[in-house]
Amino acid sequence: MLSRRQLLGAGALLAGATAWTKTSAMGLPDAAIMESPDMQPPIFPTSGPDYQPVVTLNGWTLPHRMNNGVKEFHLVAEPVEREMSPGMTAYLWGYNGQSPGPTIEAVEGDRVRIFVTNKLPEHTTIHWHGMILPNGMDGVTGLTQPGIPPGKTFVYEFDLVKSGTFMYHPHADEMVQMAMGMMGFFVIHPKDPKFMRVDRDFV
Repeated sequence: MLSRRQLLGAGALLAGATAWTKTSAMGLPDAAIMESPDMQPPIFPTSGPDYQPVVTLNGWTLPHRMNNGVKEFHLVAEPVEREMSPGMTAYLWGYNGQSPGPTIEAVEGDRVRIFVTNKLPEHTTIHWHGMILPNGMDGVTGLTQPGIPPGKTFVYEFDLVKSGTFMYHPHADEMVQMAMGMMGFFVIHPKDPKFMRVDRDFV
């Protein structure tokens, strides 16, 4: 007879396998990579509600594609090199060529689909810190999902129900992975463009 723990573990593995199967059927969006730590200009919205995009100091905003009304992003967890000052290179872990990773921007009410490809030498996940979302999308290894093995891609998909400035980071060997530089901002703009509108916004 299966114990409750074995049954929950089997369910989590099945959910993970389903997500990977779903990924292979979808076709991955391009994974934008930034090889320079230079600050990039913000990305202004071209559709949907208007908002003042953030400027990520010493960083950039991750572009997305629209797929049947869903905003799709592609994060790649990988080792990165970053010149912290002239002649001083740090060997870090990050996302899409940088540490910290790129800022994700969307609007309250959007549905997002975030593909996460693991190019690290160990499993990882992404936890969407402070955001309201389904338990299965919370990104805690061994609790809400199995870890994403090296070389695999996992799909997170959820609706953005609350505006605010949040962050993303791993919940898999997090004391190592976060210390190595794995984190980034997630900014959800209010759906009402006039709500507390700002002239400039920085993260």
